[in-house]
Amino acid sequence: MTHTNAYPYQDTFKLYLQQQELATATIAEYDSVLTDLFNYLSNFNAGYQQDHRVSTLLDRDVEQYLAMLINQRHVTNGTYNKMLSHINIYFKYLFTHNLITHYPTLTLKGKSHDDLKTPSTKWLHLMPDILADQQLAVYTRLTLLLISHFYTTKEFLAPNFYQQLQPQAFNADERTFWATYQRFIQPLQARHHSHDLFLKQRLSGDPHLTSAGLHKYLKPDEKRLGFPLIPTRLFQSAVINDLLQHPELSDAAFSERLRLDPQSLAYYRQLAKDYR
Repeated sequence: MTHTNAYPYQDTFKLYLQQQELATATIAEYDSVLTDLFNYLSNFNAGYQQDHRVSTLLDRDVEQYLAMLINQRHVTNGTYNKMLSHINIYFKYLFTHNLITHYPTLTLKGKSHDDLKTPSTKWLHLMPDILADQQLAVYTRLTLLLISHFYTTKEFLAPNFYQQLQPQAFNADERTFWATYQRFIQPLQARHHSHDLFLKQRLSGDPHLTSAGLHKYLKPDEKRLGFPLIPTRLFQSAVINDLLQHPELSDAAFSERLRLDPQSLAYYRQLAKDYR
């Protein structure tokens, strides 16, 4: 009978673990975690389903599995950290033995259990009040407005982003805030000779606000709003909310509306299922 591996390079990886003189029970634990990971990817990850090649996996594919552990299985911090450690050692083995060219868990090592909890969508329903709150920084309110329209910080902090924005499509509350924002930004735009939307308060070589610079506006406003102002998680929640609010839309319609490639859309669809 032909032996079939439960996950890529199972035999050689187990041999490697044995050479590290790990206990039999520990090796069995690795086996269980990795088998579960690849079973999940085979059933729920559109990209992996196409060719089942471990070399094509990205950090977001592994993150999708980890998010499922937290949001559906409700694993504890200790279990999460142990499973992430096992998965990381597996991919490190593949990478250092030239079996893959991309190290998909490199960016995940610093992600905590709480980082991968499905983000709340409640802030989206508070947007009229948020936009009208004069106690919040203008850049904080603009950030939330743009993320609610499915723009990422990489997009809206980039030069010339204003050319693709369509304020005429804003609703009444958004247009009211946009007028407030214009009064704030126009003197800065004149000073910096720039039409861009996020500009530094002081003259400098590059007038554009950086991601770190934006964080200095967002962080103080977290206490007033009562939720973390982490742009990547806010973007996730905006996409999840849209998927849940419009179940009638096709993948093609969502890809155009949210500007997501098919693999990214599949990832967010899975997050939306976890949110229910």
